[in-house]
Amino acid sequence: MSPEPLNRRATNRWLAAVVVLLCAALALTMAWALWALPPAPVALSAQVAASLELSGVDHPVTAVLLNFRGYDTLLEVGVLLLALLGMLASGAAPERPTAVAPDPLLEGLARLLVPVMVLVAGYLLWAGAFRPGGAFQAAAVLAGAGVLLRLAGPVRSWTHPGRYLRMALAAGFVVFLGVAGLGLVQGALLEYPLDWAGSLILAVEAALTVSLGLTLAGLFLAGPELPRGGPPA
Repeated sequence: MSPEPLNRRATNRWLAAVVVLLCAALALTMAWALWALPPAPVALSAQVAASLELSGVDHPVTAVLLNFRGYDTLLEVGVLLLALLGMLASGAAPERPTAVAPDPLLEGLARLLVPVMVLVAGYLLWAGAFRPGGAFQAAAVLAGAGVLLRLAGPVRSWTHPGRYLRMALAAGFVVFLGVAGLGLVQGALLEYPLDWAGSLILAVEAALTVSLGLTLAGLFLAGPELPRGGPPA
């Protein structure tokens, strides 16, 4: 055996060892940082409950996600959108004709379940203000409906999304960012005016429901297209 493959194999082993050591050091550092955190003077749940009237909603989880810690949610939406844009830019879903006929049972199931899933998503969006629910849960249900439609046949894989689809994908992030910018009038980003907090959060959640539903479904639809009836042998 020539010395070049042996040297390459030894180099790969050293690189793997360095990566493992760095990951272990990072894990130990994070564990030490968490262990060294001082105890909170007041429980977080008590802080959220005390400020709930200022959030514009009645459910503490929605208040935290879209008001008190809105920065995290805004960045999460941006990360999901960037992931989908990366998949679309890679061109991973070429259109190919399929010879396998669609499954009539799956088509009938889609016709039955998709309208119900849309209604459930609307209910989850509406309920998020005062009970468990909200934009992310509603969007997950909408994404499931999109995946079911793709498996049943009416929806094709995405290659080049049209203008309106691209606008819908970006609408949630754009609306969220715009509402966050309105908080600058109050003196800080993502600080809602008290009288408009509930309405602004509802507008953000409605836009996020559509955009996140399309984004989550798009992560499936932008993948490699398989023939109907299952993967190729």
